[in-house]
Amino acid sequence: MDARTGEVLHSRNADTRLHPASLTKMMTLYVVFDAIRRGEITLETKVKISRKAAAEQPSKLGLKSGQRIAIRYLIRAASVKSANDAATALGEAVSGSEAAFARRMNAMAKALGMTNTTFKNAHGLTESGHLSTARDMTTLGRHLIYDYPQYYNLFSRQTTHAGVKQVSNTNRRLLQNYKGADGIKTGYTRAAGFNLVASAERGNERVIATVFGGTSTAARNARVAELLDMGFKRAPSRATLSKPSRPNLSVQEPKVIKVAPAITSRSPRPAQRPDRGPSEEMLLAIVESVDNNVIQSRNEVATRAASPTDLAGATVTPVRRPQNLVQTSIELAEPLSKPKPRRIITRASTSGGRHWSISLGRHTTRDRAERLLLKTALQEIGTLDEALRKVVNRPRGWEANFVGLSQGKATLACQRLSARGHNCEVRGPGAS
Repeated sequence: MDARTGEVLHSRNADTRLHPASLTKMMTLYVVFDAIRRGEITLETKVKISRKAAAEQPSKLGLKSGQRIAIRYLIRAASVKSANDAATALGEAVSGSEAAFARRMNAMAKALGMTNTTFKNAHGLTESGHLSTARDMTTLGRHLIYDYPQYYNLFSRQTTHAGVKQVSNTNRRLLQNYKGADGIKTGYTRAAGFNLVASAERGNERVIATVFGGTSTAARNARVAELLDMGFKRAPSRATLSKPSRPNLSVQEPKVIKVAPAITSRSPRPAQRPDRGPSEEMLLAIVESVDNNVIQSRNEVATRAASPTDLAGATVTPVRRPQNLVQTSIELAEPLSKPKPRRIITRASTSGGRHWSISLGRHTTRDRAERLLLKTALQEIGTLDEALRKVVNRPRGWEANFVGLSQGKATLACQRLSARGHNCEVRGPGAS
């Protein structure tokens, strides 16, 4: 492909769906760059490595569960060393889970016009249905070059420091041996073979070449070199640069929701879900029914004692009251006239052991605290989708809280909110 115009100069089986292997990380990195641009995370955001990320198969950086590392080092490890643990950690940092991140990858692929690509993970290890094509990966490579030129230099680094150690580029043989080569990404699994998306620039010309299914590193690099040579011969010396349009996922992207500014001075409060417990009317009916039954029983006993003969003239022997009879009554736990303190909770608690919370600070009115919680929940649905919203009246104002979180979710949510400029404090079990 002529990178300047997007014109395909040569293709063979370009739309055959195959295993992309670590070419997948091109999309992982593209989505991460997009998240940084949107302000969801920063290069300095510290990520806590999950057990899932630490357990990924090689190639890997060697991250440990519970370790904290900055986003910039994970980006270096994924782009240069093709580290699977770093790729998974990036996905979890952006979307909260790898599954949610895969959905965002697929939404991005659709927006970029990658019509034959489906992602199931962030690293590219073989998984059923995780497929792409040479055409789609070439398209993605072109977007990386022009949409995020400030990061593209990563793919030409032959070595870099990834926070915990120095790593070498998996594509260094082509970078060293082909004139003008400056990227992009290799990929290998047994199912995929040896894959490569490569780009080279000579003078005013830039060509992108993609190969799937090479039999070895040497054979793959040789074929890519042939394609690049062919591209430079066929591409015109001069061509008007036509950069691809950067996609806008404000609608398609399921994890980013833009909240329209309020038209009125007071936004409507969302309707509360119905209480799962018995209503006050039901409790009153229960008490009234019990009282009526007690009164009716007493009347029947009194009637029989006063007139031991029924209407037919039959003699009725009064039943002696048992000596061990215990009279009982039903009382409400609290007077019905006394309303319970109002709490703003979006759903019934299903914490399942999630006893961590985050505080967004105190506010002058309950309404402001409630509106902040609702707006934040919509903006950060990826990490707060299972959290409960709670407003507490404190001595110095109304405190806005998200409760019912795991430690990891609470920490990640606070990191992402802090990156957007929100005040946020993580609180452990028992904190008040």
